[in-house]
Amino acid sequence: MAVHFKTVDWAINTNIYEVNIRQYTKEGTFAAFAKHLPRLKDMGVETLWLMPITPISVEKRQGSLGSYYACSSYTTINPEFGSLADFKTLVTQAHILKIKIIIDWVANHTGYNHAWTKEHTDWYEKDEHGNFTEKNGWADVIDLNYKNNELRKGMIEAMQYWINECDIDGFRCDMAHLVPLDFWQEARTQCDSLKTLFWLAECEEVKYHDVFDVTYAWQWMHATEKFVKHEIDINELYNVLHTYSQYPNDAAKLFFTTNHDENSWNGTEYEKYGNLAKALAVFTFTWKGIPLIYSGQELPNNKRLKFFDKDEIEWTESKQPLLHNFYKPLIALHKTEVIATGEIFNLPTSNNCMAYLRKKDEEVVLVILNLSNNDRIKLSLSHSWLQGNFSNVFSELIYSFNVTETFELQAGEYLVYAKK
Repeated sequence: MAVHFKTVDWAINTNIYEVNIRQYTKEGTFAAFAKHLPRLKDMGVETLWLMPITPISVEKRQGSLGSYYACSSYTTINPEFGSLADFKTLVTQAHILKIKIIIDWVANHTGYNHAWTKEHTDWYEKDEHGNFTEKNGWADVIDLNYKNNELRKGMIEAMQYWINECDIDGFRCDMAHLVPLDFWQEARTQCDSLKTLFWLAECEEVKYHDVFDVTYAWQWMHATEKFVKHEIDINELYNVLHTYSQYPNDAAKLFFTTNHDENSWNGTEYEKYGNLAKALAVFTFTWKGIPLIYSGQELPNNKRLKFFDKDEIEWTESKQPLLHNFYKPLIALHKTEVIATGEIFNLPTSNNCMAYLRKKDEEVVLVILNLSNNDRIKLSLSHSWLQGNFSNVFSELIYSFNVTETFELQAGEYLVYAKK
């Protein structure tokens, strides 16, 4: 019988902030990024996911610096970011602030000049001519062979190194579905025996929840993009959410409007969603699941960051990022019991608006999103839970609701009220 893994308590209703160390600062180091920790703590960030921190292969490298996801070693630090001591310092500084650190783990493939290509050639997939090979069309990596038990052992030992040596709190597993599920079962069992970790899978296969705490909501993201392009209607969005509601009880989805891949290859959230970007971000914090913020989204960042070259985020030195106080109340709301475990009730709407209630005991939250480009949309909403004093979570103004209320929204506007 399969082992049932339980999500570590601190991760049950966490939020995740993805860190692109290379682009985060001029220096592109752990030490330079660490200066941002107090600001992120103030915003409410609880879990930092660091994109791969391992060195990058030189052979077949893309661009001037290469892809983080083409590693040359699983157990050393990318020297561009600093030293092992620098990374340990960052983990310690984060832990002092009660912020967790998970690292990106790329188990499906390595770069061409990974140490294993010389030491353990049989740990790799080969083509009919006996050459290293890759089946997903990526030019700078080669696939590992999970039929080889020695490889599995070597991979788990590499993962355990970071737990023992640096006290990390979990893994975000790159393209997790390309690696056999039974490997992940083995890896989690052995890694969690050292420390109970948080496991996030970049995949959307329900069965991977046998091992992973959280999987990506790619289907939702792709549906929202189609919706914005008028290729599907709002009912299709609800259909995706219905699919997610059928997942196992303790399975959580990761919701986002962008991440490193989306930003670099498909455009910023503003390119993809226009003036609906913020309303869709509000959704990620108020629906059932784990919300993700990518480096610089709080600025807001309006540029695609280059993937293989230096292209730093343009922080404003003197003042707080413009959306700091947009994300801060959303993160705080996401931490409440009503969002963590409350029921969801969709209210009937029209004109491409979404409205839903979250309720747990006496706590009630009302979310209204105008997902259209039309101004002055009037909505009349009625429900017995809409009774009493509610606070707008952004303005903190108090409103008295009496079962049936009318709201007027501008294009892309979002309203969030929490019962006081």
